[in-house]
Amino acid sequence: MYKIMTPGPTQVSENVRLARARECTNPDLDESFVEFYKETCQQISRLLHTENETLILDGEGILGLEAACASLTEPGDPVLVLDNGIYGKGFADFVSMYGGKPELYTVDDKNPIAPHALAEFLKENHDYKYATLVHCDTPSGMLNDIHRLCPILGSYGILTVVDSVSAMFGEEVDVDRAGIDVLCGGSQKAVSAPPGLTFVTVSEKAKKAMADRKTPIASFYANLKVFEGYYEAKWFPYTMPISDIYGLRQAFDNIENDKDMLARHARIGNACRQALTDAGLKLHLEQGFSNTVTVFDAPKETTAQKILELMRREHNIMLAGSFDSLAGQVIRIGHMGSNANFADMAETMEALGQTLKQLGMPLKCSLKDRFCELVD
Repeated sequence: MYKIMTPGPTQVSENVRLARARECTNPDLDESFVEFYKETCQQISRLLHTENETLILDGEGILGLEAACASLTEPGDPVLVLDNGIYGKGFADFVSMYGGKPELYTVDDKNPIAPHALAEFLKENHDYKYATLVHCDTPSGMLNDIHRLCPILGSYGILTVVDSVSAMFGEEVDVDRAGIDVLCGGSQKAVSAPPGLTFVTVSEKAKKAMADRKTPIASFYANLKVFEGYYEAKWFPYTMPISDIYGLRQAFDNIENDKDMLARHARIGNACRQALTDAGLKLHLEQGFSNTVTVFDAPKETTAQKILELMRREHNIMLAGSFDSLAGQVIRIGHMGSNANFADMAETMEALGQTLKQLGMPLKCSLKDRFCELVD
């Protein structure tokens, strides 16, 4: 087995794996599971600092993004798509799929979206039903400031849909302070559970927009309204993946007990970026670095594919390349959730240093030694 130091899926702790092995009941008929599901949803809302309802959906993170767009979009609805990355731009596909009219606000993909520039744009352009925004655009590691951007959008009555699948629990997320209407997360990133679940928090304003629709939602599975009244009726719209949810609950218990979580991500993220820079490697971004993933350009002496292959073959460590416009150009190190620990990161930096030297890339310092100095 490889040590997976990728930006999701991440390593899964033993207590999460064991929780998934619990004896199953019938989640359609056993009311105790309805209570367990409800309590888990409330725990997620609490950890995300919101009074908004959370729903756990049976599908990985993409389902949450699509369900948000499917549930809010009616044919002809104007939707603002904030785009400074591959996933940011990708929201336009979901909007179009359900008949909306996406308008891209495209800016420099090496820097975060500037709040003042967005505010200037919105002065003359604000007739949108909702806006989409990616917190951490995983392919590049771009981090956008949701706590400043979402209130600007909200000041014009624009609902906000935020993808924080790759950021939450490695970066601060305060849903109520940011005024986020639909926040999407996933099990396989910093939450450090296996892939397969997404969860969304839904504001009362978003629920009203769904209730006031003139046309039905063009989906069943990607439809947040089908959960209306599930708890009162003790009835789910489809059979819930009970073992996955048992594991997810344990993962959130781990998060709730981890008081150093955000500070540890910051220490490791900062040390990783600085060590790479000091060794002579080039970070892909200019600003807006996420503490959950570090992305650097493949050096001219070799290729991204050779680095990834040698890391797996010689060191049994899996890093990630990227895709779309970044395919073959960058290497991504995931230090989120269970991956964000000193021992695994030190081992990864040692292996990466050896790999780069073997491929003919001269380094100005030891990646491992510099990382260890910086993280203390």
